[in-house]
Amino acid sequence: MCTKILTWVFFLLSIFSSAVCDPRTTQAGLYCGSRKPGQNPSFIPTFVKEMEGLSQQISTHRWATHFVNSTTPMYGLAQCFNDLSHTDCLLCYAASRTKIPRCLPSLSATIFLDGCFLRYDSYRFYRQATDPSRDTVVCGPSKQDKIEKEEFGRNVGFAIGNATAAAAGNGGFGVAEVKGSVFALAQCWKTVGGAGCQSCLEKGIKAAMGCAPSKEGRALNAGCYLRYSTEKFYNDAGGAEQVADQGHGLSVSRGIIIAVILAAAAFLLLSLSAAYAGYAKLARIKQERSNVGLAATSINKYSSLKFKYETLEKATDYFDSSRKIGQGGGGSVFKGTLPNGETVAVKRLIYNTRQWVDEFFNEVNLISGIQHKHLVKLLGCSIEGPESLLVYEYVPNRSLDHFLFDKNKVQILNWKERFDIIVGTAEGLAYLHEGSAVRIIHRDIKSSNVLLDENLSPKIADFGLARCFASEQSHISTGIAGTFGYMAPEYLTQGQLTEKADVYSFGVLVLEIVSGQRNNTFRSESDPDSLLHRVWKLYRSNELAKVVDPCLGEDFPAGDASNVLRIGLLCTQASVALRPSMAEVVEMLTDREIMAAVPSPKQPPFLNSTTLEPVSTRFRLYSANSSVSNALTKPEASYTSTESSGTPSSDGNSRTFAEEVGSKFQT
Repeated sequence: MCTKILTWVFFLLSIFSSAVCDPRTTQAGLYCGSRKPGQNPSFIPTFVKEMEGLSQQISTHRWATHFVNSTTPMYGLAQCFNDLSHTDCLLCYAASRTKIPRCLPSLSATIFLDGCFLRYDSYRFYRQATDPSRDTVVCGPSKQDKIEKEEFGRNVGFAIGNATAAAAGNGGFGVAEVKGSVFALAQCWKTVGGAGCQSCLEKGIKAAMGCAPSKEGRALNAGCYLRYSTEKFYNDAGGAEQVADQGHGLSVSRGIIIAVILAAAAFLLLSLSAAYAGYAKLARIKQERSNVGLAATSINKYSSLKFKYETLEKATDYFDSSRKIGQGGGGSVFKGTLPNGETVAVKRLIYNTRQWVDEFFNEVNLISGIQHKHLVKLLGCSIEGPESLLVYEYVPNRSLDHFLFDKNKVQILNWKERFDIIVGTAEGLAYLHEGSAVRIIHRDIKSSNVLLDENLSPKIADFGLARCFASEQSHISTGIAGTFGYMAPEYLTQGQLTEKADVYSFGVLVLEIVSGQRNNTFRSESDPDSLLHRVWKLYRSNELAKVVDPCLGEDFPAGDASNVLRIGLLCTQASVALRPSMAEVVEMLTDREIMAAVPSPKQPPFLNSTTLEPVSTRFRLYSANSSVSNALTKPEASYTSTESSGTPSSDGNSRTFAEEVGSKFQT
C-alpha cells in the first residue's frame, strides 16, 4: 500500500512540477529483423516476459538489460537519455514499447526514439557498438539559403565534436551548443563500455556530418545515438554544467536519477493481436476451432441475439465491396438488408486468438441489454460461419470524424449541430457511467467512434475495449488500451482506470468538435502545439473565440463557444478529482446558469505549471491517430484508491471538482 501511495505522489509531483517536460517520443527509426520464429507458440509469451523484465528495471535505473531463457531465447536492452527527467523517461519508454510490437513476430527489432532506445534480439548483443548491416543515418530538411553552407557545416562539426568529447568523459552522455545556431547530443548505451562508446560515436560523427547542410541529422548505431539540430531539443535541467571549449558553449547534463516504482499494469504491451497474423496457419486454425467451440458454448444464453451466418452473408451481397461502409482495427463494416427489409450494419471480425474471442463477447455482454438513444444498439451476432459477425442498427451518416476532418467535407456542421453532438455524446457517456445496471467505461471515446444518424444525432459505437466495475471499486488496474491523444495521463502511465478516463477523452473530443482540428500531439515545425496546448494558451489570454472552427465564420455565439471550450478544459485536467463526472458535464451543458459559472480549469497535464514556454521546450506525447490495445487479457483486480482527492487550488486549499462548483453557488 505504501509503495502505491508513494508512486502516486511522485506521479502528481511530476505532473505539476515547474520543470518543463518533454519525453521526446518522436520516432527516429524502427528496424525489424527478417528472421521469424516459425511455429513457436511460446514466442509471444517470451516477448511479453522480456518487456515485463525491462519495465521493472527501467523505472528505477533508467536503463535495463534482461534475458529470457526460452525455446527461442530473447535478450533485451532499454535506455533513456541522461537529460530526461524520471517521468519523461517512463513516458518515452512506454511509447517505445507500444511501437516495437509492430515488428512481431520478427526475432529481432530495434527502435530509436529521440529520448530513449529499445532493442530485443535472439543473441547477446549488449557490447555491440557498431553493426554495418543496421547502423544508419537520418537527415532532416535542407538548411535555409541565408546561412552559408560552409559555415553551417563547420558549426555542425564543432557541435557534434564537442558533444561526443563530453560524452567520452561523462559516462557516455554529452550535449553541446555552438553560437546558439547548432545543438548536438551524444548518448552511448551503458553496456558498450568506454572503448565501444568511442568507436560508435566516431562512426556516428562521419555519418551525421554527411547530413549537413540539413537542419537535422541523426546517426542511429548499434551502440549509440548522435543528433544535431538547429533547434535546441535537449534539457539543461538536472544540474547541467557549462564548460567552455574553443569559444563555443558546451552544456553537459548530469541529471539525477529519481527512483520511483512504475505500476505493474503499465508494462502490459499493446497492439499484439496483429502480430499473431504472422504465425503458422495450421497452428492458428487449430486454436481457432478451440476458441469457436468456447464461443458457441458462451453464446447460448444470448439465443435471442443469434443470426445465421448465411442470412447475414446474403444481406450484404456476400460482403460485396460496394456494401462496405467502414474499416477499423476491429474489422470491416458492411451495410446489409435483412429478409424483413430492415437495414443493418454488419461488422465482420476475423479472429484467431483468445483475445479476439474475449473482445467479441465483451461487446456482446456489455451492450446487448443496454438501450439509449445515444448508444449504437447491438441487434445480434453470428459465430457459426468462418468469421464472427456483429449486427448493429444502421446509422446512415457515418462517423463524426468525416464531418470534422475530411479535406473535402460534404457538409459543414453548424454551431447548433456541433453543440447537440457534444450534449448527446455527454448524455450517452453519463448513462454508461451511472444510468446502466453496471458502471461501464468505454476506453476509446474519439470522433471516429461517434456515429451520426439521419438527424445528425450522435451514437457512441465500438465497445470492444469497454470495461465495467462494481460501485464499491474506486478504480480497476488494467493494461493500457485506447487511442493516443485521448488517453488520460493517470491511465497511460499507471494503468489506473476509472470513468474519469472517459471524461478526459470526452474533453479532448469537445475541443476537436468546436475547433474542427485533430488533437495531434506530435510536434512539428508547421504545427508546434497540440490542440490541447493551443486552447489552454488562448484560454489564458482570454481569446478562446479564436479556437472556433473558421468554417463557421461569425455564425456562432462567442460566449457559448467559450463556455463549452472551458468545459472541455475542465474535463482534461491532470487531477482526476478535479475533472467533473459526465452527469455534471451534462448539467453544465444543459443549464445555462451553471454553464456560465463553471469553475476555472486548472492547467492540462504535461505543461509547465507556471509559465508558457517557447516552442522548443513544449511537451509532446503521442499521435492522436495511433490506436493501441492489449494483446493479453487477464483478470482485473480491485484496489483501494490511492489517488489524491484534489490538487491545490489557487487559494492553497485542496478542492475537488464538486467543491469548486459548490463555491460558485454559495449564497
